[in-house]
Amino acid sequence: MDRKTYTAELAGLRELRAGITAAEKQVAAARKELDRLAAQRSRRVAGLAGYEGAKADAIAKAAGLSVGDVVRIAPLLDPTPAAVRTAAPAPVPVAEVAEAEEAADPAPVAEPPAAVAPALTRPAAVVEQPAPAPVEQPTPAVAAPAVPAASVRPAVEAGPRELPTLPEGPAGARFEAVTTGLLSKRPNFTQQARSTVFLDAAAGMLAVRDQVVRVDLGARTPGEILDAVLHAAPGTERVYITAGAPWHDGAERYSTLKDAVAAWLNTPSERWTTAVGSGRDKLAGHFVHQRQPVGRYAPTAAPDSGTTEIRSMGEWFDPDGADVVTCRQAFTLLWQALRRHWDDAVLMGSPSQTGRDLWSRTVPTTGKWAGGYPVLSEELRGLLHATGGQGRTELVLPPRVPQQLPALVEYDRTFAYAKHLWKSPVGTPRRITAAAFAAMTGAEQVKALMSCSHWNVKVTVPQGWNHVGLLPAPVTGDRAWVYPSEPGTTFTTWAGGAEVHLALANHLAPWRIEVLGGLLWEDGKPLDEWGKRLKSAWADLTNLSRMHGDDRQRTAAYLASRAVRAVLLFGLGGFAQRPRLVSGTTPIGETLPAGVEILGRDDQVVTWQRQAGFSRDPYAHPEWAAYVWSGARAALLDMRYRQGKEVIGHAGALHAKPGTVVYFGTDGIALTERQPWPYRGEPGDYLLKGHLTGPVEHPTSQEQYLKLRGLGRAELAAEETR
Repeated sequence: MDRKTYTAELAGLRELRAGITAAEKQVAAARKELDRLAAQRSRRVAGLAGYEGAKADAIAKAAGLSVGDVVRIAPLLDPTPAAVRTAAPAPVPVAEVAEAEEAADPAPVAEPPAAVAPALTRPAAVVEQPAPAPVEQPTPAVAAPAVPAASVRPAVEAGPRELPTLPEGPAGARFEAVTTGLLSKRPNFTQQARSTVFLDAAAGMLAVRDQVVRVDLGARTPGEILDAVLHAAPGTERVYITAGAPWHDGAERYSTLKDAVAAWLNTPSERWTTAVGSGRDKLAGHFVHQRQPVGRYAPTAAPDSGTTEIRSMGEWFDPDGADVVTCRQAFTLLWQALRRHWDDAVLMGSPSQTGRDLWSRTVPTTGKWAGGYPVLSEELRGLLHATGGQGRTELVLPPRVPQQLPALVEYDRTFAYAKHLWKSPVGTPRRITAAAFAAMTGAEQVKALMSCSHWNVKVTVPQGWNHVGLLPAPVTGDRAWVYPSEPGTTFTTWAGGAEVHLALANHLAPWRIEVLGGLLWEDGKPLDEWGKRLKSAWADLTNLSRMHGDDRQRTAAYLASRAVRAVLLFGLGGFAQRPRLVSGTTPIGETLPAGVEILGRDDQVVTWQRQAGFSRDPYAHPEWAAYVWSGARAALLDMRYRQGKEVIGHAGALHAKPGTVVYFGTDGIALTERQPWPYRGEPGDYLLKGHLTGPVEHPTSQEQYLKLRGLGRAELAAEETR
């Protein structure tokens, strides 16, 4: 080949490249259009399944699909006789798969992934939710029981629970790795605000922009509420219910409150249907929650025209009797406070969504992490999920405390988690073996424990110990974690470095700790800027709630400050990214899929759930949530007041007399006497929240304690107004 021919071939190759590029664009456009049409077809197939006389073969012929494809989209159209159906797990319908909207958090919980409310009379489509706790080993398939509802999910007596450990060899390398190609990046787009109104469903009052109108809600079904709201405020995309809770109407007819909510969300309507998303749409389907459900609807005549949501104001704050105008003003003040720190701040549907979006806009644009923060391997995320609990909830029972309490005094840590965001683990962790830790000097061990770390330890409570437990021990049952304090008790657990260091170096008596292994991260500040901005917004609103001359504005500012707390609290919980649960229903008498947990039943179906692993979430950072929660648990026991670098005081359970601590509740404690702990109004400070004068009979359950707590808060409020 001579040079002239070579040059000519290059020119021809460039022309061919241009042709290929143009063809690829055409194919991509065609594929996008094909996906859109296929998703629309799936939605219509799913909608037709709601007709009682619908037949899979007729729908398949009209849609150009096989009967099997139709059944996969709408399982309730399965023509196979029930007696010969296999016990295989129900297929996931293409049009009804909803990706996680929020990652949950046990208590308090963030909104789990979007879920389609199951039908109560026919087999329901498979949906996804987050797992609130580790799922035990799968059990063999069993027949759906025909037993009373009271026997579903029997109480399990708590006992020791074995936690996972770091494996040796090649398998262990996955616990020191990140997920390839998955980074938490700064977004390159601006969120779009949605048209929002506020509805008092009890009084029928609707707050629309700067006016309030009365609406007729009829029987308060979702369809009637949407008809009334859209008539008064066309274009509305989100409705917050501030009072009235229409999803509880007729709840007495159902065995559980969740069943009642699911039935309300699925109330038939001629003009509205469940919004079913496709592709990356994370707002599809209803989310069933006992008190804070989310209903997502689209017009039956135009299911692709957009979604209108019905949500609870309780997701953001407890309105506590505030009218719709005050609630709307609280949202306005919240948005204004956030906009002072984020030029592109938008209030999304829930605090968790909003918190995660605001955090993503603080990802650095320069420095080591400018390209984004790497997401840990799925194996390591699973380990952190199984070994890193959230808040400490514990009722201390007699004889460790008196049967007759001289008083019940409640202290609450103000905006507690905000105090623990200044440092967090980043990057790929380094495994520390027992031998490597033992070989460290004392100073090196302290430095490792005080760095961002997570430790597998064998713990022994020292002889003569007469105070509360310091470290969580895993157990089966609803509690998941207990805090042993009996001298001589030995257990194996995982805990953050701050908690382990406190057990070793507390001022009362050191506990015996044997380090079996651990994970050590680089200290970073991925949450620091996010936390500083939220703390500033919270402080502005808190000051406004105290100083404004108008009662309504003071109340609105207080509610807005509570909403900022929810943004941080649930935003942090969103990083935990719990494993998904697949849930579904099986007709009574048929065989249940293997490894399921029964959630409930009615006369026709059994509702169940089972673990489905982790989603590929670019914002999954359980290491951040676990580190903050560990620091907060340690601060419940021992918190230092500083003035600059000088420690000027202490607070926490270990600084109260033995036998006076009655209750731990995530970010607060209750005791039998008042404490001399200073309150400066700063995040993390202990605020006196309630005082119930004794003698008080010791509560035997959390429910009883909460009732007493309410009485104590009322008594303290009355005392402060005198």
